[in-house]
Amino acid sequence: MTGYASAQVSLQDPANPTHPQHMRLGLEIRSVNSRFLDLSFRLPDELREHEPAIRELITSHLKRGKVEVRASFESNASQALSELSVALLQRLNHLQDQIKVWLPHAKDLSVSDVLKLGSQPDFDKDLVGPALIDLAQLSIKQLIQSRQREGERLAKSLIERIEQIQQLNAQALPLVSTAVEQQRLRFLERWREAVGLVEANQLPDTVQERALAEATAYAVRIDVSEELTRLGAHLEEIQSLLEKGGKSEGIGKRLDFLIQELHREANTLGSKSTSLELTRISVDMKVLIEQMREQVQNLE
Repeated sequence: MTGYASAQVSLQDPANPTHPQHMRLGLEIRSVNSRFLDLSFRLPDELREHEPAIRELITSHLKRGKVEVRASFESNASQALSELSVALLQRLNHLQDQIKVWLPHAKDLSVSDVLKLGSQPDFDKDLVGPALIDLAQLSIKQLIQSRQREGERLAKSLIERIEQIQQLNAQALPLVSTAVEQQRLRFLERWREAVGLVEANQLPDTVQERALAEATAYAVRIDVSEELTRLGAHLEEIQSLLEKGGKSEGIGKRLDFLIQELHREANTLGSKSTSLELTRISVDMKVLIEQMREQVQNLE
């Protein structure tokens, strides 16, 4: 399921609360559709050590989705510039001279380089770690809420398709008995033609009984009443799961299985179909089921 969440916090050293705040810590979590949970992280080197904790936090709440986590430092450039002291400039110049002793062809520091070095955030690791975890918890909560809203929209769309398949199922049921009887009679007629007889009463009794038995067996093979009954039961179970929503754990995988069963029954209906109307119903069902499959893969 798709979703987006972000949060920021100002970092301030509690030991020096009057010091100007130069840095804000930001965290973004983006999620797109995926059948499985796929995590990727884009963190500054200073925050890499916190990746396992964030990963564990996300996996405890999310089961599906391609999730990208980004963290960043946002510094206030104007405040940082005001702190560039003569001592700092002297220190940078001294370091440059030492480097040129060993690397005489190295380029001199530019004004841009000095500004970047002077504005590098200086933070306390003991302060950043808890702040980052707090941001992750807040962002995950927002992401879950966003995904829940999308899930409600998907559930509504799925229920609409369930109702359409139920209508097709209701159309197919009365056609089955008619189709079975027609095929039984057609089988008998062709069988009579095959033995070169025209009137049924001209057939020997044993031959007639064998023909009726074969016709009945053929009718049973093409009867899809059981498939339609199972299909209706699967639809009711899917609707029940969708109505429970978040109260049903692992709903996505259960729906995946039920959708596979729906597809199996619709395929059987098509393969056994002996009329254009039943074939059309089977095709319409499979189109709706495929649409449901794509949506169900996004649900947790």
